[in-house]
Amino acid sequence: MNFLLDDNFFMRAALLEAQEAFSRGDVPVGALIVKDGEILSKGSDKKISDPTEHAEIIAIRSAAEKLNHWNLTGCTLYVTLEPCPMCAGACVNARLSRVVWGAKNYKSGAGGTLYNILSDSRLNHVCKIKTGVMSSECLKILQDYFFIRRKKSCSQPV
Repeated sequence: MNFLLDDNFFMRAALLEAQEAFSRGDVPVGALIVKDGEILSKGSDKKISDPTEHAEIIAIRSAAEKLNHWNLTGCTLYVTLEPCPMCAGACVNARLSRVVWGAKNYKSGAGGTLYNILSDSRLNHVCKIKTGVMSSECLKILQDYFFIRRKKSCSQPV
């Protein structure tokens, strides 16, 4: 299996999920769970309505439901933004084999930038991680979203 080609292919699909969130006016983060080359589940941030509805959590819940089991060993999570501590903990608890993320999360990254929950050997599971896949594309959609948000908030009367 050529991971580089597959990782880029699946990250493009995660970017489509991020675009969906962007279109709804939510933070453009997209995620999907893949097993044996098949997309099991997808998710995009819905944090505006619920602070726990991160793309990763949505995708993990959906994959577990589809497999009718909480243990996602053999699965890979693709996510456009490095997981936060909550999502990294969910990845460990779900026993995901791999986590592939795009853009660094300088505010709350738990896949190596600020914390390393995904690969912390003191925990009951360690996820293999791959960082920076299509990072410029993943970062651009976030920058575009926050540019528009700042522009809107500056143009509103006080």
